[in-house]
Amino acid sequence: MGINEFAGQVKEASIKLAAMDKDQKNRALAQIARALVDRQDEIIRANRDDLTRSESENLAEPLLKRLKFDEAKITDVVDGINSLIDLEDPVGKTLLATELDDGLELYKTTCPIGVIGVIFESRPDALVQISTLCLKSGNGVLLKGGSEAKETNRVLADVIIRATEEAGIPAGWLKLMETRAEVSEMLKLDEFIDLIIPRGSNEFVRYIMDNSRIPVMGHADGICHCYVDEEFDLDMAVKIVVDAKTQYVAVCNAAETLLVHESAAPRFLPVLKEALDRKQVEIAGCPRTREIIQVAAATEKDWQTEYLDYKLSIKVVENVDEAINHINKYGSGHTDSIITSSRDKAARFMALVDSGNVFWNCSTRFSDGFRYGLGAEVGISTSKIHARGPVGLEGLVIYKYKLIGSGQTVAEYASREKTFKHRKLDKPFPL
Repeated sequence: MGINEFAGQVKEASIKLAAMDKDQKNRALAQIARALVDRQDEIIRANRDDLTRSESENLAEPLLKRLKFDEAKITDVVDGINSLIDLEDPVGKTLLATELDDGLELYKTTCPIGVIGVIFESRPDALVQISTLCLKSGNGVLLKGGSEAKETNRVLADVIIRATEEAGIPAGWLKLMETRAEVSEMLKLDEFIDLIIPRGSNEFVRYIMDNSRIPVMGHADGICHCYVDEEFDLDMAVKIVVDAKTQYVAVCNAAETLLVHESAAPRFLPVLKEALDRKQVEIAGCPRTREIIQVAAATEKDWQTEYLDYKLSIKVVENVDEAINHINKYGSGHTDSIITSSRDKAARFMALVDSGNVFWNCSTRFSDGFRYGLGAEVGISTSKIHARGPVGLEGLVIYKYKLIGSGQTVAEYASREKTFKHRKLDKPFPL
């Protein structure tokens, strides 16, 4: 079966899925959670095959960490599904209600986007998160994961497809693609696909944008920053920076560059270096950093690099404004955090840093759909469209206007026989 037929089937199924109520969707999600547990031995065997092959192909260590999908990861995704079940249905919410005139009522209500094409990295848990979020939000989905995870993804897709069909979800709502050729063909299918979400390198995301007429939502690099201000708590700052850098290095919300106020640097950097040395973090620093601690020299490229590894670049800055300017020049609009006891500086930082997520006194690693209570995430958007930051359920719905009349015609208003009242209503869509 070709990609055109795949996409056509998903489109047809998505129309039926859009009309399904929350109880039907939640039953299907519960069935997926049970099936993942029931078939976990099969899933883990497939993942071991992927890991063995990828190790023999010398896949980088950070990517191997992403690829691993063991019993603990299965437990995590099942917990995520159960949390998703508890969330409110994002479809059918009334966003606005207006009485245009007597007997003529306008409603703005949420609805699924339709068919979403998602191209994601070698993280099998991403396949489960993306699929279940699309199901809950009533969208059909075409999936393409990294080739490193092909065996794991095949089993996971089969688990989800079988479980949802048993629960009464329309057949064909999810399809798994496995080749680059299918992705190239997918980019042409604007008659079937409503949105593409690419997750990968800057070059990859740019390629998708340049080669498709389909709207694209996503982010490229995750060049995240922590800025330690002159007014800071030493223990708090060390704790936050170490977590932001090392809690899980192979993810897009890990800190890659640290900015430090010149007054804080002599006191802060030696203590931080000791903590990072214990985590075996390689440090590259600007000339002023190297006057305080013994580290490698940072280059212009370091400020533009997402390491996804145990490496951190450090720059000493004069003030919060220089930190803001550095972030807006070199950052990727993902997540940036200020560590300060000054409320005024925190407010300035959060207002002027042009990123989807801006934090005060906490780790960049909190930038995550599950941690935000969004029901995991289909990705992170640094675009300035209908969704920005972690894209959970609300980022996977759009809206439509519904008008309920009682025989009105435009001619009556054009002739001034009738006039609009435009009264706000406080009630949900009645149908």
